[in-house]
Amino acid sequence: MAVNTFVKDCDDPNPLIRALAVRTMGCIRVDKITEYLCEPLRKCLKDEDPYVRKTAAVSVAKLHDINATLVEEQGFLDSLRELLGDSNPMVVANAVAALTEINESSSTGKPLIEMDTATINKLLTALNECTEWGQIFILDNLSSFNPKDDREAQSICERITPRLAHANAAVVLSAVKVLMKYMEMMGQDTDFVTNISKKLSPPLVTLLSSEPEVQYVALRNINLIIQKRPDILKHEMKVFFVKYNDPIYIKLEKLDIMIRLTSQANIAQVLSELKEYSTEVDVDFVRKSVRAIGRCAIKVEQSAERCVSTLLDLIQTKVNYVVQEAVVVIKDIFRKYPNKYESIIGTLCENLDTLDEPEARASMIWIIGEYAERIDNADDLLESFLDNFNDENSQVQLQLLTAIVKLFLKRPTDTQELVQQVLSLATQDSENPDLRDRGFIYWRLLSTDPAAAKEVVLAEKPLIAEETDLLEPTLLDELICHIASLASVYHKPPTAFVEGKVGLKKMLPARAAGDTDSDQEVAGATIIPEPGSLIGDLLDMDIGGAAVPRGQGGAPAPDLLGGGLDQLLAGGPPEPTAAGGSNSLLGDIFGMGGSAHAGYVPPKQVWLSADKGKGLEISGTWSLRSNIIHMEMTFSNKAMQAMQGFGIQLNKNSFGLVASQPLNIPLLNAGQTLDI
Repeated sequence: MAVNTFVKDCDDPNPLIRALAVRTMGCIRVDKITEYLCEPLRKCLKDEDPYVRKTAAVSVAKLHDINATLVEEQGFLDSLRELLGDSNPMVVANAVAALTEINESSSTGKPLIEMDTATINKLLTALNECTEWGQIFILDNLSSFNPKDDREAQSICERITPRLAHANAAVVLSAVKVLMKYMEMMGQDTDFVTNISKKLSPPLVTLLSSEPEVQYVALRNINLIIQKRPDILKHEMKVFFVKYNDPIYIKLEKLDIMIRLTSQANIAQVLSELKEYSTEVDVDFVRKSVRAIGRCAIKVEQSAERCVSTLLDLIQTKVNYVVQEAVVVIKDIFRKYPNKYESIIGTLCENLDTLDEPEARASMIWIIGEYAERIDNADDLLESFLDNFNDENSQVQLQLLTAIVKLFLKRPTDTQELVQQVLSLATQDSENPDLRDRGFIYWRLLSTDPAAAKEVVLAEKPLIAEETDLLEPTLLDELICHIASLASVYHKPPTAFVEGKVGLKKMLPARAAGDTDSDQEVAGATIIPEPGSLIGDLLDMDIGGAAVPRGQGGAPAPDLLGGGLDQLLAGGPPEPTAAGGSNSLLGDIFGMGGSAHAGYVPPKQVWLSADKGKGLEISGTWSLRSNIIHMEMTFSNKAMQAMQGFGIQLNKNSFGLVASQPLNIPLLNAGQTLDI
């Protein structure tokens, strides 16, 4: 009865009644009603009144959500595409919104809007006259269009640029997203790109005058933008200075952006601000401010001495949490500038008793172990931590174990009892498998070849990167395409927090030919990849290694610590009849004795996925054949072009594994798979 009334109302002479009737029928989510909706909806899509047409366009998306097959069979998608050329901008905007929503829920994943030059011109014409939410839908669709050349990209950018002055923050960020994508396609040194960069700065700064919630969203997006193009806001440092009444989440985000924009030109100004922040009452903010001073020292080498001096001043305040954070960042400064600021170690040791947080204690232990030869009472300091070894955090236990082994290798005569004590605690009394394993490895190294132990434990450490929290480049490119969405706030791709289908994966286009990867040069930092984004630490994959040195005639090497690892594990010396006569623990575990059979070969696992390897997928496993370790790999080229110039290098590892021969892959064509 009610349905018949709605159907009749769709023919009412009043356009408002017609629009309300078709809107109401679309909101009734009952399958049986959908068949009655088709004919009135078809009429309303071709109605003479634009208000009825724009309402009908949204109703198509609602109907598709109820019965997708019916929408496709009745030809409503074609009707929506026709509305893209409508004379009324609101109708165009609603048609774009409906097609976008249908496309995201479509099972085919095929774009429903044919983004050609004619369609783009229609959308750009409607852009200036439709409502702000209509503009957002149109701009989002423009961001998925790839212009055929620089001239077309520049033309679109010029017509979008006025949206940067819009009062709605969502419209501004959507326009920024389109411009960021198109700038990536054009040559990086062109005057046009430089001018666009200058125009992007004022609207982003203006967003920081909004209410705190909008500020936070803007700051999260700005964080992404300056990782890609730091030059856009390099002269706007002052707008990111913290205000006394900013909420804590705004303060922390501003602090992060300040560090990213820090350079030699503004470091004095930034350090002055950070020192002021370190006297605030908010503990979390103070902690991050102290860490920020350390990051400044690592990023701007010329200011390192000034930063260290500032940190020492903060330590003198004797505020517990300030001292602890300062110790943590000074450890990082030592890693970045070895043998340069060791004169402050005495000051740090004076505050040893006040450290009660695991990270601060672990950092202090690392400093003592690393510079044990310069600290006269290093053994006494480390021994004081052993009293409550079993009650310490695992981070502290691991660091203490390593530090005492370092001390033993540097001063073996008077620390043998100390190292035996910590190895015993780690291997016999601990229930932490990581700690036990590290203890076993150190014990085996020290008991068989102290020279090798010295090379491993006291090896020269790589300098830490200037920016260790930069997003991995491919992830950053994807997030730039999702500016003004939740993905840009979470700094995660949509697949990480949205269940089900989330549409096609968006990525920035390739840059113009001959252009260099200048943003990587600007960043000037080693990027720390996401967990799982690369093959990872080769030590995690090595399940065997070179034989451990033995004495003459195959007998076990003498144990310098008065008790071998095998005796510790088995309660006594190994039997002479053990397989292969090897005393190698790794050999025993993995069946790598004298037998020549291959044994179990684990199935290949994906070491490098195609999306992380830019189209190259590598799967592999390890096997043992004739007492020789083999790395078996499968290379798959899932990109659109051939790949060449392959090479392999194994990290220096405790098993002594090296590649016996170079990779022999002259060319890997698109779609080709090769077993090595």
